[in-house]
Amino acid sequence: MALGNDAEVFRQGIDYFAATDKYDYTYLWSWLGIPIIQMPADIIATQEVVWATTPDVIIETGIARGGSMIFLASILEMIGKGKVVGIDIDIRAHNRESIEKHPLSKRVTMIEGSSTAPEILEAVEAEIPEGASVMAIFDSNHTRDHVLAELRAYAPMVTKGCYLVVADTILGHFGEDQTPTKRSRVLYKGDEPHAAMNQFLQETDRFEPDPVINGKLIFASSPGGYLICTK
Repeated sequence: MALGNDAEVFRQGIDYFAATDKYDYTYLWSWLGIPIIQMPADIIATQEVVWATTPDVIIETGIARGGSMIFLASILEMIGKGKVVGIDIDIRAHNRESIEKHPLSKRVTMIEGSSTAPEILEAVEAEIPEGASVMAIFDSNHTRDHVLAELRAYAPMVTKGCYLVVADTILGHFGEDQTPTKRSRVLYKGDEPHAAMNQFLQETDRFEPDPVINGKLIFASSPGGYLICTK
């Protein structure tokens, strides 16, 4: 049995995650010198799916300090192909500089603007070569409506056999007393990525949760958030 299918173990993982939030646990990590702001389990899970599917393009909404993009670029560098297209509404100058100076910046393209704006979607599509395999990761504004808008906008770009990853689905499993309160906006159950993902899965038959990857995600920020494109 996958650990994620054990309700008691899964609940313990959520409780443990919530308990570490006061220490800003996700902010303690870096990848190749750049802060990554991810849980280790999510990093490993993402590595597994990228290595297994070898996408030509990885779209990631939400750049923050850039560590996640550099992480993805490092996997693509080992594969020997591909690029990461990162989108953020506000790319801070010091973050842009550290990313552009990184040895793996050759595999990174940054686009500044709202991830759901028509002109940004056009710019992202322009970065996808004809016939390319495409993966997408959503890790920007975590409100239900915004994540759902991203899912609807970018899912058609994701190709069969590749993954769509909805980050921070754990917010949908927190009790009200566990919801992180030190962020710019407090998101309670129902107004978060997990709720958006559930709505999206009701609207499409192209994606389904990967039981193997999701079954491993106990102490993680994106349990259930790894969807594979089947059509």
